[in-house]
Amino acid sequence: MFEFLFKRSGDNKSGDKPAGQGAQPEPSASRPAASTAPRALQAERLALVRGDEAAAVEFILQCEFSELRLTAAESVHSPDALERVHAAMRNTDRRVAKLMQARLDAHRHRESEHRRAEATLAQAQALLEDALLTPNHVAELDRKWAVIAAPELADAFGQVRTALGRRLEDQVRLQRAMIDRLAALRRLGSAQPDAAPSAAELAERLDALAREQGEALQAPEHASLPRGLAAEFGVEHQKLQAGLHAIEAGQSALAARAAFLEDRQARPAAELDADALRKEWRALPPLPQELAQALSQGQGGALQDRFDALLASAPQPEARKPKEASPPRTREPGSAPRNKGADQHFIDNMDAMEAALQQGSLGTAAELDKALKEARDKGMRLTPAQSDRLAHVRSEFKRLSDWARWGGNVSREELIKAVEALTTQQLPMSELAKKVGSMRERWKALDSLSGAAPKSLWERFDAACSAAYAPAAAHFRHLADERHANAARGDKLVEEARAEIARLQSGEAEWKHVAGTVQRLRLAWSHLGAIDRKDKKRLDGAFADALNVLQAPLEEQRKAEMAEREQIIELAAAIDPHDRHAVDTMRALQQRWQEHARALPLERKSEQALWQRFRAVCDDVFQRRKDSMHEADIERRAHEAAKEAISARLEAAAPDATPAGAGKLLREAQAEWQAIGPVPRAHEARVEKRFHAALALVQQHADGVRRAAGVAQAGHLRDKLRLVRELEQAVAGGDDADAAPVDWAARWDAVAAPDAELERVLRTRFDAALAALQGDQARRAAYARQLEHNRDALLHDLLRLEIGAGIDSGPEFARERLKLQVEVLQSSLKSGPKPAAQRGAGQKAAPGQPAGGNPGGAAASGAGLRALCALPALLDARTASRIEQLVMRLAKNG
Repeated sequence: MFEFLFKRSGDNKSGDKPAGQGAQPEPSASRPAASTAPRALQAERLALVRGDEAAAVEFILQCEFSELRLTAAESVHSPDALERVHAAMRNTDRRVAKLMQARLDAHRHRESEHRRAEATLAQAQALLEDALLTPNHVAELDRKWAVIAAPELADAFGQVRTALGRRLEDQVRLQRAMIDRLAALRRLGSAQPDAAPSAAELAERLDALAREQGEALQAPEHASLPRGLAAEFGVEHQKLQAGLHAIEAGQSALAARAAFLEDRQARPAAELDADALRKEWRALPPLPQELAQALSQGQGGALQDRFDALLASAPQPEARKPKEASPPRTREPGSAPRNKGADQHFIDNMDAMEAALQQGSLGTAAELDKALKEARDKGMRLTPAQSDRLAHVRSEFKRLSDWARWGGNVSREELIKAVEALTTQQLPMSELAKKVGSMRERWKALDSLSGAAPKSLWERFDAACSAAYAPAAAHFRHLADERHANAARGDKLVEEARAEIARLQSGEAEWKHVAGTVQRLRLAWSHLGAIDRKDKKRLDGAFADALNVLQAPLEEQRKAEMAEREQIIELAAAIDPHDRHAVDTMRALQQRWQEHARALPLERKSEQALWQRFRAVCDDVFQRRKDSMHEADIERRAHEAAKEAISARLEAAAPDATPAGAGKLLREAQAEWQAIGPVPRAHEARVEKRFHAALALVQQHADGVRRAAGVAQAGHLRDKLRLVRELEQAVAGGDDADAAPVDWAARWDAVAAPDAELERVLRTRFDAALAALQGDQARRAAYARQLEHNRDALLHDLLRLEIGAGIDSGPEFARERLKLQVEVLQSSLKSGPKPAAQRGAGQKAAPGQPAGGNPGGAAASGAGLRALCALPALLDARTASRIEQLVMRLAKNG
């Protein structure tokens, strides 16, 4: 009836394994089945979410298999979904996170390209609407679009770019037409008088060009026309329009001369008179300056040749004959020589003057006329023909001079207009001064070619030049004032340098301040500006001397500082990267470098070179340390893998662990674990936790097997005790004559044997009881008395063992239990603490302490149990139940 006391909550028909262990399948068969079923389910779910982005995102966030997550990630494309999956998988699944990051980067790149394309398209539309479109803006627009990948906006940009191209083509055509019109005007203006069109034709062509120019200025792309070309066209057109009357007069004069020559050439030569022809020729309308300069060329030259031929064909007047023939006179002594005419040099000068007049070179003609006058003033006598020729040449020179004076005044008017226009042009001051100077030189050249100008024209020209040159004069005065101010600042800089020299020599200045002052003075001197030449040489010398005095000790100090920096570099290069204090040493050297750099800055080039070397050394040390740490990290990861393998091996061996092999397995695992080096610090707690959990698992399985074996042994011992008790009850109660004989030996053999020691003890007791039962009556009575006599001792020993095992003995034994506990405590206090191995059954543990507290207590409990089992005594049901409970408790405690 006490079977329920010996039944554990985890006992079942399959064996005596601990609770939770018996129903578990074998690891080799359960793990694949456990992992295959969820994978198949999630694979089926993946097949359903293909193409659905939201479902794919939810599947990725819930899936446990990386391959399925990667397959589902192929369906994720929107930015929000990509961000969500990337944030969730960043530390979980590297492949999925990398795919999401790549798609996010591609999406951001497309958005960036689209924004740039929209900005470029907006710029193109703004250029299309801009009134002033320039090719460089369009070229810059094309360069921007060339590096943009936005196919969706390519058509829109192509349309705008085509419109811009049409505008540029219109501008090119408009400008080309403008250049052609200006060239046509210039050709009309530079045409030879004989090849020039008639005045009416010229006026018609000028009107046509003016209309074309007006249409061009009203065209949509008129803003692209160069202002200089438009201004030149206006000037050329006004010039030709102003000279139209002169051209008409010249052409009428040429027509009159041609008609005169035709009329005179039609008359007989005998009717012609040379003097009359000369007078009539001179009386014809004068030619303009341009025609007068072209008399030797073209139509004008041909008319003059025809007139000369006509004049030569006219009969010459005969020389007067003397009234009487007289004998030739002989020259008397002292009389004047006869007039033989001018010498050859005079005639050559006159021929050169005629040639100069024919070529229109009035300057050369004026110089030759001056030479001829000087020769005449010296008493040169000419023949009548030479006099007539000289008079004709001088009259022609006077006529051409008059025309040149008229043309010079026209040129002076144009020159005055050009000078007055300078005030409206935004020219640089130097160019303005050059233009005004060139205008004055041209005025002087006109004076030498066309004679002196009227006073009114000179006053107008001088006033216009003064007004045009006024901004340049003010600008140059301002520059002169700036040069004086720069010279004053230069003097201040020299004085400041000298004051710094005085502080340095007195020992008050710091090297950092001296270096900063030198650099600042140099920079200020380089930005000083222009100085008058007379002051620049003096200031340059004084400043150079002052800086040399300042730099001499500064350079010495910098040399010492460079040596100190070199020493720091050598110390940094000597650092062992494997040293645990390497980082602190390097930081100390960097701090020292910064202190030296703050104390005295070096020259920029030297400072940069030293710093590059120091940084290279520091980077090399940190790189080697990083490489060392990387190697150490690889080694730690290898250690981690080895320790994980140990843990995995223990976890695999745990289900098959036995008490005999568990100890060896645990010792070997701990020894191997201790022999392996450290693991990464971040994984150390996890690896240690898994290892200890594996150890505990092995120990748990071994303890479970041991407890199951102990429970089985306890069951065998219980059955043996029951059999011995029945036999002793039979001895104490006597044989029933009517009862069937019992085969005690067969029953003994039918019960499984407990522990060998207990088997021997119980066997001895069983044999003694069986011998008494089978012996005579006296022996039986003696053995019954012994059984009765040992009852109190057995109860006493049982109570002591219950106290040691922590089992409640019941309220009826409370007094005896308390008394025994006091005795045990007193004996412990008197004898002092004893090793656990020396304690008896009653000294196993203090009150309230578990029975399995130490190996010595377990050994004492085992000895007490053997003694209890070896003691033959009569037992009632309550005592038997207490013994069986004690046996099961001791079996559970190991």
